Parts: sequence; structure tokens; C-alpha cells
Amino acid sequence: MKTLVTGGVRSGKSRHAEALVADLPSVTYVAPGPTTAEDPDPDWAARIAAHRQRRPARWTTLETRDLTAALRTDGPVIVDCLGTWLTAVLDERALWDSPTEEIADVVNGLVEDAAAVLRTRDQVVLVTNEVGLGVVPAHRSGRLFRDLLGEVNQRLGAACDEVHLVVAGRVLVL
Repeated sequence: MKTLVTGGVRSGKSRHAEALVADLPSVTYVAPGPTTAEDPDPDWAARIAAHRQRRPARWTTLETRDLTAALRTDGPVIVDCLGTWLTAVLDERALWDSPTEEIADVVNGLVEDAAAVLRTRDQVVLVTNEVGLGVVPAHRSGRLFRDLLGEVNQRLGAACDEVHLVVAGRVLVL
């Protein structure tokens, strides 16, 4: 089963995603966000530490921004999360101030590659943020991120068998 788990910040989506594969003998946990070496913010470090402590010792952690390669990993895979992956893509390629069409072309190409691999897989859980339910961001970067992640979520969600919305720790299968 391929599942996209979406929800707001601190909604319980990561815990839900982990529970979907908790009984499997081995899982590759893909962490595409910044490492503590890249982002020394103590709050970010605490968040990473909490996620690491929660994972079973039999799981393998893969820190990579190459989403397509990560999805080719043998066995069950969790990617947590697509929002940090998108941010890393925009950061690493210095795209934040590029023309919207150029950014969309890069992201769309990466998403198409990932979706093609995802369609061939059996056990994948993707975690993402649901960012389009609030106010319109005041800055271009916020609007750009919201719009791009909405497209990423739609396209990868279409390659999944199920989409789960997590709100206040409750799960709604869409």
C-alpha cells in the first residue's frame, strides 16, 4: 500500500505514518530535511531527536534529498516529509528568487521522476504538510512554497493508494 499522510504542523501525521509500518521487520526512514549540522537551531535539533528516539532500532535512517533514489530503496519506505524536501530543493538550487515558471519546471521534473518510481512500489508512506488551509502568506516565498507543495501533494497523492488527513491526532481516510 502506498499512502500519503497529510495534516498540519503537530497534527500527529508522523506518528500515524510510523504506526502504518510499525509491525514490519525493517523500514527505511527517509529524512530529507536539514541535518543539525546544516541548521543548528536548537528547536530543529530537538524535533530531529524526538523523531529519532521514536523510531525502532531495526529501522534504517537515510538522510537524502534525492527523493527518487530514496523511493528506489528496497523494502518499506517512509519519507518524512515532503515539505522539508521541497524546502531543501529550493535552498540547494538557490531557486527562491527565480522566476516562478523556472522553479515549477525544476520541481515538476523531480516530482514526475519520483511519482514514476512510486507507482512501481508496494509499501511507501509519504508524510507532508497541508499548507493551503490558512491565510494567504504575505511574502512571495510563502506563497511560492504553499502553491508548490500543494502541487507536489496532489501529484504524489495521485500515485498513492490512499491519502490520510490527520487533524488533532485523528485520521480521516480520504
